[in-house]
Amino acid sequence: MAADGQRVSVVIPNYNYEKTLGACLDAVFAQTHRPYEVIVVDDGSTDRSRDIAARYPCRVVDGGGNRGVSAARNIGARAATGDILFFVDSDVALRADAIANALAVLAADPTCGCVHGTYDTQPLYDDGPIEHYKVLHAHWWRRRSVGRVNTAIFALAAVRRSAFLAAGPFHEELRDAEDVEYSERLARVTGIRLTDTVVGRHDDCARFGDMLREQYRRSLPLAAFAGAHRMRAGSVAVNPALGVLAAPLVLATLPLGLLHPALLAVPLACFGLFLLADPGLLPFVRRERGTAFLAWFVGVHLVAQLAIVVGAAAGLVARLRGTGSPRPLPLAAGR
Repeated sequence: MAADGQRVSVVIPNYNYEKTLGACLDAVFAQTHRPYEVIVVDDGSTDRSRDIAARYPCRVVDGGGNRGVSAARNIGARAATGDILFFVDSDVALRADAIANALAVLAADPTCGCVHGTYDTQPLYDDGPIEHYKVLHAHWWRRRSVGRVNTAIFALAAVRRSAFLAAGPFHEELRDAEDVEYSERLARVTGIRLTDTVVGRHDDCARFGDMLREQYRRSLPLAAFAGAHRMRAGSVAVNPALGVLAAPLVLATLPLGLLHPALLAVPLACFGLFLLADPGLLPFVRRERGTAFLAWFVGVHLVAQLAIVVGAAAGLVARLRGTGSPRPLPLAAGR
């Protein structure tokens, strides 16, 4: 229990993460500030997840089938009795001081009702270079946004129960971009901070095809939610708009070189814009993994931006046809 008497309820949504759930729970129970309760919401897992969770002194709640992470988080929040809800995904292993540091941030700023953290530069399990690309990029865009923000990412986040109730539940129709939609409501009722003192190791996707499919899928709702959100002051941009737009222009303008070699300057200029779109990213990657990995990182990052563009375009077309993402929920009034 916190020094001020606040109780921390850890909520872990889980769907078929037998690979990482044990490491996640080990990290939770190794916290320097022990949680008041730990709730694992099983979202219809078909693997050994429930058996693994049963080995720990936590409460396992049946999510009623595979309803998605938003529904699982809502179920966990309703079951929790603590004053602080600490959400952590089942593929994340927190550093030992994560909960203590989150409480310190909240205590230092009474106007802040939510604090979320960053991924470590090393993956939870080393499954190859694609995973290293993912965790480095995920660490970087969080680190460059540290401070007061209007976006909350709930992979590892603490929120005051009062703020959560005021903002209302997660949008259960959303399987992706649920954090962005929820941030719209949460930022209206409380302050949000992104900190580099709350850290966890993440087990990310490790195959190139899986990464592209994930990028595409997560980009489908951009037209409905993230596009408008990222234009607001304080929003956290995963990928700067300039880089996302420059990436397809690199490929689109390459054929100009067939007309005249001098016209290759156009795709080269677009590539230059792509490289400069996120200042600090490339030097950071070079420091962390070296020059050879940096060259590989740039190529993968370029293709990843193309997947984002294709996904966002497909989502926009679907939305215009009336088959896209659902509209956001209205702001809850002091529940």
